[in-house]
Amino acid sequence: MSKEHRPGTIQMIPLDRIDILNPRDRNSRIFNEIVGNIKAIGLKKPITVTPRPLANGEARFLLICGEGRLKAYQSIGESTIPAFVVQVNDEEALIMSLAENIARRQSRPLELLAGIERLRDQGYTKKVIAQKTGLSLDYVKGILTLLEHGEERLLVAVESGRIPLNAALEIARAGNDEKDVQAALQDAYESGQLRGKQLIQARRIVLQRQSLGRAIARHASSKTPTEVTTSSLVRSYQREVDRQKHMIKKAEFAQQRLLFIVGALRQLLAAENFTTLLRAEGLETLPANLAERVWVGGL
Repeated sequence: MSKEHRPGTIQMIPLDRIDILNPRDRNSRIFNEIVGNIKAIGLKKPITVTPRPLANGEARFLLICGEGRLKAYQSIGESTIPAFVVQVNDEEALIMSLAENIARRQSRPLELLAGIERLRDQGYTKKVIAQKTGLSLDYVKGILTLLEHGEERLLVAVESGRIPLNAALEIARAGNDEKDVQAALQDAYESGQLRGKQLIQARRIVLQRQSLGRAIARHASSKTPTEVTTSSLVRSYQREVDRQKHMIKKAEFAQQRLLFIVGALRQLLAAENFTTLLRAEGLETLPANLAERVWVGGL
């Protein structure tokens, strides 16, 4: 791999001669903002391309970065676009494209994180990936660990700032065992990694991870509906049975906790010193619903 290339001269390139190297889906709202900005003030930053002439001598270019700007130009009827032209090979062009998208962090979380994975698959070490993207080495290591375990829900939560990376790694290491996951949450809380809203978010993500799986389902409107077969019905039925079993298990677990709490309260309220303390603090009465559970008959 050669050293990083700097953009060369700016040229006006015909849009129909540019091929997109690393295409990705784009949020329609963000795309409309790009179009509106270009219409209002013009193109603030040229796209970056590298030449790839055809065998017959026709000039063609690979787009390295600026897909949104390119498509915006196409949508407003322009035929050419200003572009930095750099001389790089295919591998260098791909790395530049991925690194640019990750460093700018304007993609959807999973696209950004998959970009880190693609850099690793290209043979780059974690240290080099961190240098190219401007991310910390610990962050890159953690993200690759979550990617290797298919923890998409945790990855999106980390990238969007809902939970810290260290807490996500602890949850991932706990696997699918509910007790281990709850222990990981408790450890993260006690160590100060998860507090307040982040703890609430972490619990919500854990529930989604347990009921819906680690991966996030993709919905493609362009795909035709899957044909219903006997085997697909059986699989759907089995998934629903598993989901119901999981819900029953969670309900039983919650009931066990409730029984433990009720028993503990009964013992405490039977202790004279404890009830004296409650009276001194003006807390001698219980809410009706709790009293009905603690004292049979609602005493």
